[in-house]
Amino acid sequence: MVAVVIHWIQLIRHTAYNESMSKRDKSATREKILNAAEDVFSEKGYHDSLMDDIVVASDTSKGGLYFHFPSKETLFMALLDRLAESLLKDVEKEIEKNKGAVAKIQAALEAVMMALSKRRRLAKILLRQGYGLPKFEEKRLEMFDKFASLIERYLEEAVDEGSIPPLNAKITAYAWLGALNELVVRWLFLKEPHPIKESLPALLPLFLRGIGINYVDQ
Repeated sequence: MVAVVIHWIQLIRHTAYNESMSKRDKSATREKILNAAEDVFSEKGYHDSLMDDIVVASDTSKGGLYFHFPSKETLFMALLDRLAESLLKDVEKEIEKNKGAVAKIQAALEAVMMALSKRRRLAKILLRQGYGLPKFEEKRLEMFDKFASLIERYLEEAVDEGSIPPLNAKITAYAWLGALNELVVRWLFLKEPHPIKESLPALLPLFLRGIGINYVDQ
């Protein structure tokens, strides 16, 4: 009887271990596919990229690719989610280094432009690829909503602490993001104006003075 119990305990442990390893392997494969998709989409664009290209770049089987992502569109949307989450974390990390709502607002604007300028490939995928896809605009708006909510939150904090006069924080956040988006897209297409050297120095005074902050050029 004891031997039977021991056998079942060992069997359960072995099964749990195999399940754990299987989940890790699946997660690692999924990340490898996403990394390869980022390379392929940024180089060829969404419409000219083939799933076979991603199979080769990720060194996985076609069955493995389609197990994780049933279609190219599904894969592209998952990649957008991952890139947006990564960018948002980078921005939030920079914001947390500052104290006071006004300083955090400025840090948020600087961090977005800095992240996109340093990661041009990411910016190309987030802002240029996917036009013509039914779900792309919806996904792009979803990403914009996350960044707008972040800026909106600190604008409202600045109003609450008396640093700036009352304003419509939501509209202001979207207006700022629209301007940032337009300038980054121009940079991606025309290679000018540069986000950090030209756009940011012009936008910061415009934005911050526009909400009542006595901004002094650095």
